[in-house]
Amino acid sequence: MLKFAIDANEANVKNRVGSNVYAYQLLCELYQLSAKRSDLDFTILLSTSKQADFPPTRKNWRYVLVRPSKFWTQWALPIHLFLHRQDYDFFFTPGHYAARFSAVPYMSSVMDLAYLHFPEQFQGRDLIQLKHWTAYSVANARKILTISDFSKSEIIKFYRRSAKDILVAYPDAQLTEAADQTAVRKYFKENLINQPYFLYLGTLQPRKNLLTLIEAFESMQRQLAALNLDRRQHKRATLSPPILVIAGKLGWLTDAIVERAKSSAFADQIRLLGFVDEKLKEPLYRHAAASFLLSYYEGFGIPPLESMRAGCLPVVSNTSSLPEVVGKVGFKVSPKNPKQIAQVMLEILQMSKKEQLRQKRLMQKQCLNFSWHHSAQLLLAELEALAQENKKHS
Repeated sequence: MLKFAIDANEANVKNRVGSNVYAYQLLCELYQLSAKRSDLDFTILLSTSKQADFPPTRKNWRYVLVRPSKFWTQWALPIHLFLHRQDYDFFFTPGHYAARFSAVPYMSSVMDLAYLHFPEQFQGRDLIQLKHWTAYSVANARKILTISDFSKSEIIKFYRRSAKDILVAYPDAQLTEAADQTAVRKYFKENLINQPYFLYLGTLQPRKNLLTLIEAFESMQRQLAALNLDRRQHKRATLSPPILVIAGKLGWLTDAIVERAKSSAFADQIRLLGFVDEKLKEPLYRHAAASFLLSYYEGFGIPPLESMRAGCLPVVSNTSSLPEVVGKVGFKVSPKNPKQIAQVMLEILQMSKKEQLRQKRLMQKQCLNFSWHHSAQLLLAELEALAQENKKHS
């Protein structure tokens, strides 16, 4: 029998986002994959009581509360692993931080290295932990789990780990079932959302490059006005001016983004929606002409995948992991070139039905690359191999 310990604290939160979702979904899939595996045993370690939606306990799956919770990876977890080093063949954490000293060999995870590229966008204590705690976790791990080939290349570059030491397991993005049509129509009406519109859906923060998105939108509106004037002169149908919908909760350093939107010459065509209920995400994507994620840096980039799942054309930066996520779908642009982005917006507004259908087929094909079940299968196979190797040498 192979015996595993898993740090599930990253998943053990009520309102999950980003890495919390990744950890939770992998945990649930591992639970399903091991249901009929009497040769596998899992102990799930937590610093606080488990969330109600965690998989239930069974013969080969149990939860252990390890205290104290403060500085858990630095104190309580190392002691627990030392005292139970004979009980576990391998330890896995889906978070950045492994035990400061681990008596059990382990695999840790790295989502991205944004804190090395944009340190000014992280709070002091968080930045110190991300830099130093991730460094020792990666240095001492038997294997590192990450979410994209791009992040894998970053780990190789900055932490000098070999490619064979890094496993890539993509996230997935399954949108919640949409609210009923009456609720959707009411939401659109209350927020003055009319088609066509371009959509940004995600947390508002500087790294998402929303100032450039607004600048590109303004440029597009001016060019569209000139284009429509020419169309009228030649007695051709004009294009409806789109609006820009920026939806998502406020992150940090957002004052400049909100002020820029409100002071825009096209402020009456920009909607700041704030936090969006999960049931409204799918209709927001589905009715949009395109979604935009012009980030300077993403370890993966969930919004473009959500967009493709909903059949909405994604426009992404040609940097970091984003081209990897969308493949041949949509448009890839320079995040520093608002003129290019404006041209893409105009192109989308004039896209033929034939091209729209071609893009939808490409989206369906690209989405097949992402599955929580497949990623968990990759993870479990790797964990088994590592545990077996450890048993041989112990």
